[in-house]
Amino acid sequence: MNFRYPNGKKYVSTRNMATHVPSHKTINYSNRGMTLEEDLNEANQYYLDRGIAVIHKKPTPVQIVQVDYPKRSAAVIKEAYFKQASTTDYNGIYKGKYIDFEAKETRYKTSFPLANFHEHQISHMKSILLQNGICFAILRFSTLDEDFLLEAKYLLSYWDRMKSGGRKSITKEEIENNGHMISLGFQPRIDYIRVIDYLYHLK
Repeated sequence: MNFRYPNGKKYVSTRNMATHVPSHKTINYSNRGMTLEEDLNEANQYYLDRGIAVIHKKPTPVQIVQVDYPKRSAAVIKEAYFKQASTTDYNGIYKGKYIDFEAKETRYKTSFPLANFHEHQISHMKSILLQNGICFAILRFSTLDEDFLLEAKYLLSYWDRMKSGGRKSITKEEIENNGHMISLGFQPRIDYIRVIDYLYHLK
């Protein structure tokens, strides 16, 4: 079955692809190539299993464009497209508080491009804040293996700055000053709930 992104590019899964690691290089087992999404899904499962929080990744909407019917009782999807999500990546509840956030990665070392976000996601974040929900973005500098939680109020201010003709990215210094680094651990690797406890005094 062929899946395609909204821009028409074919989706290719790398989950089961073999990777070659040169024998002369030291292997870093701290991350094992986990993406930010995989790390967050692991953290959310940890929270769920222990009754800490109920937070899930929202499913990506799919538009089916070609279906075959080899049998009257069965349908086989031949081609589909990933539709652009209309909100953020994750939502749920923690200690009676509604949680909603977006997760993004960049390979840049000194700034985070605002092009990683979409207008509809920004609008959604504004709506969450108007309802007094807890809203933020988790930003990963993948080259540096550093993760930050940046509250939506700061992200929105940087977005508005860009819309007013300002810079099209958030400097790493701004993220370090207004965001909160998420210390990497073992279980879960990204314990972002600890940052939420600190920011919103939920302990």
